[in-house]
Amino acid sequence: MTAPDPSEGQPAGPVRRCAPAAERRGDPLYATAPPAQRWLLIETPAPWPRQALTALTDAVSAGGVSSLAGEVARRCASAGIRPVLIKRHGRQGRSTDRCWALVDSRPGQESIRWGNLPADDHLLNVLDGTDPGTPSTEPIYLVCTHGRHDACCAIQGRPAAAALTAAYPDRTWECSHIGGDRFAANLVFLPHSLFYGHVPTAEAVTLATRYNEGFVVPKYLRGSGAHPSPVQAAQHFAREAGASLAVDALQPTHLSRPTPTTWQIHLTSDATTYEVALATTTATINARMTCNTRPPGHQTTYTLTALKHHRA
Repeated sequence: MTAPDPSEGQPAGPVRRCAPAAERRGDPLYATAPPAQRWLLIETPAPWPRQALTALTDAVSAGGVSSLAGEVARRCASAGIRPVLIKRHGRQGRSTDRCWALVDSRPGQESIRWGNLPADDHLLNVLDGTDPGTPSTEPIYLVCTHGRHDACCAIQGRPAAAALTAAYPDRTWECSHIGGDRFAANLVFLPHSLFYGHVPTAEAVTLATRYNEGFVVPKYLRGSGAHPSPVQAAQHFAREAGASLAVDALQPTHLSRPTPTTWQIHLTSDATTYEVALATTTATINARMTCNTRPPGHQTTYTLTALKHHRA
């Protein structure tokens, strides 16, 4: 049996959009961060098409590459890198000087490197290591505003991007689609690949400030894309039980799947180990997962079945 979508049969307008409908349904935020252990950020101030990478253009001498977008996508997929387009909020930064960034979000290897982007095909030099860029210790705040992919991302995301830009102009970027349109406004904090969803504009700066201080805010946290979703769920329940909110806490030391619908995860935080048992279900719901799709949708949920903790 499928659960009804409150927006079905309603007049056109905000009530039909995926993000407000998901928030009214109470779709769980936790454990919804998509895989994202490495990132390639590509500054592209021009309007983004629905398929963002198709905005890349080949130079006249592209070294035989017939489709730059396809080649960048292929190399990124092979290296486990997530490519996204970025731009400054509003009309800022629309000069001819552009940049790129490579971000490593793997636990213990977090890093950011920036470089200049004279032409789109220079990305091939970045991906093959010819241009290693320059290391940076400044965090990056991404806000999805990709309206051509989903209206909610633009409607919910741009006010959050404006607020963050006012507080942290050098660290804030609007970005193309990152997943989970129905959770807009979607923010990602790098290098830890922390995804936040349904972020009210008034809370965006607070979340960034807490990240600067080295902490997560569970209320809006979807999870870290550096970890698989069962680990994200285990971290969520451990924090609910009083575990540390430090960004680097709760690292997984054991992950197993005794049955197709159960998980056993061990997390370590300082001298404490949390043993978390989860059950997972996938439900069909009569709802839009994005503004551009039709019902039904599918939603995977993790529930806590046992949690123990002990000190080493």
